Amino acid sequence: MIIHVVQKGDSLWQIANRYGVSYSDISAINELPNPNQLVVGQSLVIPIPAKQHTVKSGESLWQIAQNYGVSPQSIIQANQQLSDPSSISPGMNIVIPARTHVVQPGENLSQIAEQYGISVNAIVEENQIQDPSAISPGMSLVIPYPKPTIEVNAFVTKMGEEGAQLTRERAPTLTYITPFVYTMKPDGSFDSIDDTPIIQAAKNNNVVPMMSITNFTPTDPGSDLAQTILSSTELQNTLLDNIVNIMQNKGYEGINIDFENVYPEDKENYNQFLQRSVDRLKPLGYFVSTSVAPKESAEKKGLLYEAHDYEAHGRIADFVVLMTYEWGYRLGPPQAISPVNQMEDVVQYALSVMPPEKILLGFQLYARDWLLPHQEGQEAETFDMQEAIRRAAKYNADIQYDELTQSPFFRYYDEQGRQHEVWFEDARSTQAKFDLVTDNNLRGLSYWELGFPFPQNWVLLQDRFNTKKIE
Repeated sequence: MIIHVVQKGDSLWQIANRYGVSYSDISAINELPNPNQLVVGQSLVIPIPAKQHTVKSGESLWQIAQNYGVSPQSIIQANQQLSDPSSISPGMNIVIPARTHVVQPGENLSQIAEQYGISVNAIVEENQIQDPSAISPGMSLVIPYPKPTIEVNAFVTKMGEEGAQLTRERAPTLTYITPFVYTMKPDGSFDSIDDTPIIQAAKNNNVVPMMSITNFTPTDPGSDLAQTILSSTELQNTLLDNIVNIMQNKGYEGINIDFENVYPEDKENYNQFLQRSVDRLKPLGYFVSTSVAPKESAEKKGLLYEAHDYEAHGRIADFVVLMTYEWGYRLGPPQAISPVNQMEDVVQYALSVMPPEKILLGFQLYARDWLLPHQEGQEAETFDMQEAIRRAAKYNADIQYDELTQSPFFRYYDEQGRQHEVWFEDARSTQAKFDLVTDNNLRGLSYWELGFPFPQNWVLLQDRFNTKKIE
């Protein structure tokens, strides 16, 4: 798949004609709110068997062609702007055409798949082959590019059957589902949540249910509660007893520990609690993960960051979720919610103290609309990416793309004449985040949170990666 950015004068019919695909296929895969009203700057996923490559520093066209197993000439033909092959530069997006194979006499799919280092099933799915044994000489097959396999987690805050349905819908692209959240009490017990339907849906669809615990609520940062628990071995043992009971009774297979707003002086106590959790849970067959606030160095100051010891978490836990979102905070000034340049800084710091195979990169699934000029304490509106596109269309706002943060945004005036600024995610920003995973060989991705529709993300995720399933 490739990405097309809508230009002034573009219609969906013209775009479909340009790429040789149907109008309805583009509309369906992007779940366009109104196919007859495209927005300038809007990105569209085009369902063709090609790839998009972002040129990196030092790359030549010949090297890129070699990496993908195609000829330099075929890349030039697929990119009208490459009249001079030596003119490629870092950051340029170029289309890599599909690989094709003409079936030779005596060949079968197993031999062809082995030749290209991919699975038979990948060829069958790409070419919609009904009977794999019925291929014949002269048939032209599209050979999909190999995809890395990653783990994918998603948090879900909607409980009961609603959360279960979200789990079923996204199950093919999920390794873990994490109902959020069991909130601890000062005596080491937990509030109950209606997570049984979600756990059952996960198990029925080969998704691992992961328990989540935390110390904070919407009205309490939880700092004092964390200190109470972390300063008492007895309370920690009670907490762990209750965790084990819940996991055994509900059918969880692992846990995500998310202590937030921990006082800096409690950092070592938090590290010791994590080790105590691993020592208790691992012998019972459970895995242990943690969530950490995004920081670019060990010296980063602030209640959110100081007690989150990346080195210790990476050493103790099975894996760590980097909460790389919320720069564009709902109560703060308008800006990219997940700016790739700052996410990159967090990833590089994490990689300096823990191995890449322990890192899940956080990715938010929501957009925000701020009223301008921003006033302290004024809350931005939070909604899904589809609403962002609807809003841009309604107010005739061109979508812009910030190259530094790799994030789309737009401004508009509402019916009362008030100016707004909206930051959201699109296909381009999604691919930029996926690049962080592949370029750094990370374990995978963690989404916050299911329930915000973003169809482009899921089709691109399936196109870019295989999701690891744990038997």
